[in-house]
Amino acid sequence: MQIKGSVALVTGANRGIGKAFARALFDHGAAKVYAGARDVTSITDPRLTPIQLDVTDPASIAKAAEIATDVTILVNNAGIGALENLLGDEHNLRDIFEVNFFGLVAVTKAFAPALKANGRTAVVNMLSDASFRQSRLGAYAVSKAAAWAATNATRVELAPEGILVQGVHVGFVDTDLTSWVDGDKLAASVVADKTMAGIEADALEVLVADSSVQLKAGLSGSIEDLYDGFLPPRSN
Repeated sequence: MQIKGSVALVTGANRGIGKAFARALFDHGAAKVYAGARDVTSITDPRLTPIQLDVTDPASIAKAAEIATDVTILVNNAGIGALENLLGDEHNLRDIFEVNFFGLVAVTKAFAPALKANGRTAVVNMLSDASFRQSRLGAYAVSKAAAWAATNATRVELAPEGILVQGVHVGFVDTDLTSWVDGDKLAASVVADKTMAGIEADALEVLVADSSVQLKAGLSGSIEDLYDGFLPPRSN
């Protein structure tokens, strides 16, 4: 699929990876980029078309879909990252799933009619290396695993319409979301550029970093190896 001349919509486009996606789409020739955000005043790039979009609000999603009927590339980027145990606070768990899973599904469903009508189109879902393996990210990792499964399901459902559904996996990226992480982090621009290449190559999946490739490959190995360093040794 060609990005040049396309019309894109990016959720959570006011910062971090979403902001990098919006810029990269323009750099690759997109004719128009809708920048979805709960607060449109946070969209400051004059090239972008701000659009009010709260992925947890059905009315907001429906309104955005009514406005942006010309979309050919939908980027589901909005997400919550939190150090919350799966067996921790249930309210926080539900908040994470409302954005990372239900929001992704709801936005895709709302824009599916426009994508079907607009010729060769694509849905890009920002996932995570945490989709492949639990670590200490608890609820976040489970929500991203669910989003990965949703990506695979919508790929099958939308394939008859000729719609590309792409999943993007990466580890820690240097954004506000990972300000608590001290280790190495990728630049958001690297994620965006590799995703653009994936769109133009009609790739079903983009494994951004070496860690992403290794974790995906590790799914075919032993579960003990996959969780090395995260599980205590078992006594015999």
